[in-house]
Amino acid sequence: MSSRSSPKARGWCVSRRLTIAAEGGKADIAKPLEGVGSGGLEIALPFKGDAFRVAYALQIGQDVWVIHAFQKKSTTGIETPKREIELVKDRLKRLQEMLK
Repeated sequence: MSSRSSPKARGWCVSRRLTIAAEGGKADIAKPLEGVGSGGLEIALPFKGDAFRVAYALQIGQDVWVIHAFQKKSTTGIETPKREIELVKDRLKRLQEMLK
């Protein structure tokens, strides 16, 4: 069974990668999230033609903050939809203001 074959397995996979980030490392499948500026990273898990993505931020205090998680449908290619990027940017901005 693939580690990405069920919702529970995908959740475990993301949780493991976020734990690596919380411990100061960078997960093997984490990459910069284009369009949100420095500190924004994403974990993308492919599944049956779709992708599940988790956007998170580092360097905000001592914590790792999950900003947004969503299922990206394959109909728009590999690029993250603009509406999702805008939502992440807005949430990241609000989080940074809240933590000042």
